[in-house]
Amino acid sequence: MRWGCHLPRASWSPGLGRVLQPAAQQPSPSSLPLFAHRAFIRHNGSSVGNGPSCGRHGQLFRGIAASEALQRHRHNLAEWFSRLPREERQFGPTFALDTVHVDPVIRESTPDELLRPLAELALERQPPSAGLPPLALSQLFDPDACGRRVQTVVLYGTVGTGKSTLVRKMVLDWCYGRLPAFELLIPFSCEDLSSLGPAPASLCQLVAQRYTALKEVLPLMAAAGSRLLFVLHGLEHLNLNFSLASTGLCSDPEKPEAPAAIITNLLRKYMLPEASILVTTRPSAIGRIPSKYVGRYGEICGFSDTNLQKLYFQLRLNQPDCEPGAGGVSVTPAQRDHLVQMLTRNLEGHHQIAAACFLPSYCWLVCATLHFLHAPTPAGQTLTSIYTSFLRLNFSGEMLDSTDPSKLSLMAYAARTMGKLAYEGVSSRKTYFSEEDVRGCLEAGVQTEEEFQLLRVFRRDALRFFLAPCVEPGHAGTFVFTVPAMQEYLAALYIVLGLRKTTLQRVGKEVAELVGRVGEDVSLVLGIMAKLLPLRALPLLFNLLKVVPRVFGRVVGKSREAVAQAMVLEMFREEDYYNDDVLDQIGASILGVEGPRRHPDEPPDDEVFELFPMFMGGLLSAHNRAVLAQLGCPIKTLDALENAQAIKKKLGKLGRQVLPPSELLDHLFFHYEFQNQRFSAEVLGSLRQLNLAGVRMTPLKCTVVAAVLGSGRHDLDEVNLASCQLDPAGLRTLTPVFLRARKLGLQLNSLGPEACRDLRDLLLHDQCQVTTLRLSNNPLMAAGVALLLEGLAGNTSLKHLSLLHTGLGDEGLELLAAQLDRNQQLQELNVAYNGAGDTAALALAKAAWKHPSLELLHLYFNELSSECRQALRDLGSTAEGGARVVVSLTEGTAVSEYWSVILGEVQRNLNSWDRSRVRRHLELLLRDLEDNRGATLNPWRKAQLLRVEGEVRALLEQLGGPGS
Repeated sequence: MRWGCHLPRASWSPGLGRVLQPAAQQPSPSSLPLFAHRAFIRHNGSSVGNGPSCGRHGQLFRGIAASEALQRHRHNLAEWFSRLPREERQFGPTFALDTVHVDPVIRESTPDELLRPLAELALERQPPSAGLPPLALSQLFDPDACGRRVQTVVLYGTVGTGKSTLVRKMVLDWCYGRLPAFELLIPFSCEDLSSLGPAPASLCQLVAQRYTALKEVLPLMAAAGSRLLFVLHGLEHLNLNFSLASTGLCSDPEKPEAPAAIITNLLRKYMLPEASILVTTRPSAIGRIPSKYVGRYGEICGFSDTNLQKLYFQLRLNQPDCEPGAGGVSVTPAQRDHLVQMLTRNLEGHHQIAAACFLPSYCWLVCATLHFLHAPTPAGQTLTSIYTSFLRLNFSGEMLDSTDPSKLSLMAYAARTMGKLAYEGVSSRKTYFSEEDVRGCLEAGVQTEEEFQLLRVFRRDALRFFLAPCVEPGHAGTFVFTVPAMQEYLAALYIVLGLRKTTLQRVGKEVAELVGRVGEDVSLVLGIMAKLLPLRALPLLFNLLKVVPRVFGRVVGKSREAVAQAMVLEMFREEDYYNDDVLDQIGASILGVEGPRRHPDEPPDDEVFELFPMFMGGLLSAHNRAVLAQLGCPIKTLDALENAQAIKKKLGKLGRQVLPPSELLDHLFFHYEFQNQRFSAEVLGSLRQLNLAGVRMTPLKCTVVAAVLGSGRHDLDEVNLASCQLDPAGLRTLTPVFLRARKLGLQLNSLGPEACRDLRDLLLHDQCQVTTLRLSNNPLMAAGVALLLEGLAGNTSLKHLSLLHTGLGDEGLELLAAQLDRNQQLQELNVAYNGAGDTAALALAKAAWKHPSLELLHLYFNELSSECRQALRDLGSTAEGGARVVVSLTEGTAVSEYWSVILGEVQRNLNSWDRSRVRRHLELLLRDLEDNRGATLNPWRKAQLLRVEGEVRALLEQLGGPGS
């Protein structure tokens, strides 16, 4: 992953969730912020004019009945086209198409350009023709350069450029009175019409079946003239034939004909010749309409201007969250603004991500990924499901070529060709591909004329969706996957679909199938011959026929084990042990890395493909398999089960090793993507230590850990989350994991008093088994300790509590002294380095001395006088059975047995503690050591004191002190 939209393709069915407000309730431009004001102007100017409002119609529909019917039609269309799929509703309750829409660039083209032969790979964007400026939506039906009226407009664009979103937006504009040039708009989905087959139906029947409110105005269609607009979306789904011998002429809207014939006569201008028609299609289907029937061609070029990309991201990412996620997590406006600013900077400085976001669909993917990383995560949503849904929104129902008898789905063809290229790149650890590499994967196995036709269609319509020319310095003439993670997704899809086959597998499968077909008949014949003739070899041949299918099955099984081995090795590569976890890598690839950039002459790091195993696990989940089946890429349940068994076998062997924190999180993320609790419980059953120290625990990472480990049954010996930037919401999310831990480390997390409320609830939980709780270096303050004491009063498991450097002060220690006896199990209490004075320290020491179970009390590095330290030593030496008090490196004239503990804490926290304050305490300890060394005559004690003095002097030198 190195770098680091449209709304997805419209679903033309009434099952789509939210009714847009009528135009009268739209916000005024003056009430919007600057970026939204620009979008409002663009949105209202896209297909606008200063025309009549919803309630006013032209002369044609002046009657009350017709006016009411038209108003119902507008309302029904608005409700239908404003419904959004689930993937869109994740962006917030106020999300709506007309609040976030950004018009893509539309470039007018000529028939001569359309006939021009394309480049071999059809990846380069064609330069705009001279004298043809970009078109606004309001200009689509303006007279052409010769002054002729334009009645038919064809808009074409490759997959992902925003054709469906544009149509949806135009329909909603008309519903709200922002398309005054048309009194009646009738949208048709060509995919819907193609599903009817050759069954005859009249144009009036087609309209009435889909828009019942228009039954009363159907007789007026012929008189509507150019103020009637038909929108034909997705013409590539219809196989039109303009030959008179195949499609006869028909001008009667009430005469039943095949749907393709009706559309053909509409486009011929033989039926309703004055009506206006807007057609959207993929580039490969442009030639299905003879150019003489088209008044204007427009190419949808996506967001060729980076300012459009920035505006899209501002509108999309500034939507309020639907609801708080797990633990009450929500994204603040300041955090959203920070995301937008970082993304904008990366767009300006990183040309490859800007090249990818040329396609509005990839702008959507970028926003969806950022939303997944930073906003509340819906239950069950995974990174793999985002990519699978992204492909469903762009490819669902899409056939590669509707004229081809095979009816091959576009996504299945992409998985076979682009998946092969992606997997070869992952296998050879490369992300840059030459033209020969691309052509080799596209043309592999292509032999017949029909296969070459399918390849030509894919090149024109979808190749640019997956591959883009590399714009990075030093890689001219190469190609990269539009989004780096898409390479790893397609490589994983290529594997789980079973498309990667060796020559032995291909030949073996054919032989096994052949033997399986004839095996029974041959076995019967051989059995008869063996009884009639004394041929001893026949039983041997008989048994060999039975063995062949089993041998092939073992070959396939070995192949699955080899794939699982490669996946696990990729997950546990030692070269990647100390890089960021995969979730941070994804965020950095999109938002960039804060800090100095890599020097151009510095050699690049080895390519990392840590998402590849994550996607392999995610694609085997039941949800993703169901979505892939809709795309024409079914994964059989038995194959998924066998792949999972092979992966589990390999993970069981390599997954027991101790992993660095970032790699351990990647391992847990793999299980989160897989979404199989039974599988995870079996593989992670041996995990006893959860060490994620130093990993930045975002809300998503907390959700991942809680989802994978929260439902397990085995106990965790230790959970180490030191220096993880945890907050109270993260603590609440991770509570199911904490309940299984015996030792819990939460040091260096900036947890304040509000976090102690959640820690109190944890300690009071009836399933809590925490025996050691480390909270050092968190600003808990006295208010936090008061809450912790409530938890201690009802807890029976805790034995060791560290409150070192938690800002307790005198008030905190006095609270502990007063309420320490409410807990009868505590054995060790560390309140060192808390700025406490003599009185509070003595009070706590006396309470500890009286405590029935407390054995050790740490009070060093507090603001204690020499008299107090001596009093504490005396209290510890005279206590019979009471707690030992550690206040210094010495005990009398001898070295304290806890000296290494004290200096170890200083060494670990040297960079986070107040250096001047630590230096002062160390100098006091050093003088104490020197005084005791001078007071003893025991040479052994002198040697020990000298050794500890050397350790203290070394620490002082690290702090910049004189060391003496």
